Amino acid sequence: MKLSIVATLYQSAHYVEEFCGRATAAARLLAGDDYEIVLVNDGSPDNSLEVAVRLCESDPHLTVVDLSRNFGHHKAMMTGLAHAGGAQVFLIDSDLEEEPEWLPSFSEQMARERCDVVFGVQRQRKGGFFERWSGQWFYLLFRALTGLALPTNMVTARLMSRRYVDALLRHDEREFEIGGLWLITGFEQHPQIIDKHSTSETTYTFRRKVSLFVNSVTSFSSAPLVYIFYTGLTISLMAGAYTAFLVFQWLFLEEPLIGWTSIMASIWLLGGWIILFIGIIGIYLSKVFLEIKRRPYTIVRQIYGKRSEQI
Repeated sequence: MKLSIVATLYQSAHYVEEFCGRATAAARLLAGDDYEIVLVNDGSPDNSLEVAVRLCESDPHLTVVDLSRNFGHHKAMMTGLAHAGGAQVFLIDSDLEEEPEWLPSFSEQMARERCDVVFGVQRQRKGGFFERWSGQWFYLLFRALTGLALPTNMVTARLMSRRYVDALLRHDEREFEIGGLWLITGFEQHPQIIDKHSTSETTYTFRRKVSLFVNSVTSFSSAPLVYIFYTGLTISLMAGAYTAFLVFQWLFLEEPLIGWTSIMASIWLLGGWIILFIGIIGIYLSKVFLEIKRRPYTIVRQIYGKRSEQI
């Protein structure tokens, strides 16, 4: 098979039909009749699954993978890639903020530059001031804490070679941030500047963004643990120097006044740091706990379409 198009569904009922139509047209331009479209229903609370299943009943190129519950966008994307069999795989969001019509342009660049991945990068990040500001800081902090040069304003849309997808699927983590996996998989990856649309309200709340950032950093770097060591060492050295100063003052100058405020401030400060550091260690321990259990990162309830007939 020449081409697989992979997309996830979550609150996508209003976009599925148009997405499939536009994706089909783009696929035919590139691969003729030798293509497939794989949709992964990530426990969508609306009727996205019903719409997609109805479409696949009349389209032999369409396969719908229904997950048993909501596992998260990144895990759903990896599941879709695992079910794709094309020599080239085009991963894209189904909400039409990313255009299926980018496929021919991505393919031309991949052939011209002989690379394994062509991925989209926003010319300007969509959204309001806070979304753009928080996105900028996400990339800056991620690079600083992990040492990975994650491309700024990277989007989901990407065309990948078969060997790259196979290598990507070899990552066996249960808790991961897919942007980091894309990067550390390696191979030749080239960007293409695109303009992403804003067709729907984002499902990534501030809380989910913070959770994503924490998960991203702790998945690809042990830097926070190293920083805990150096912070503790710095505090110990400062405390030792201050203790020596107090002893010197008591012996040779005058007895220092006992300050309730300074004592309480020190207790609260050190107590807060200790709790924070224990929390950081706890995050890493929880990741070890989750990985050791080796639970599958998604569970497929049912597959609709021609692939279900082959199984």
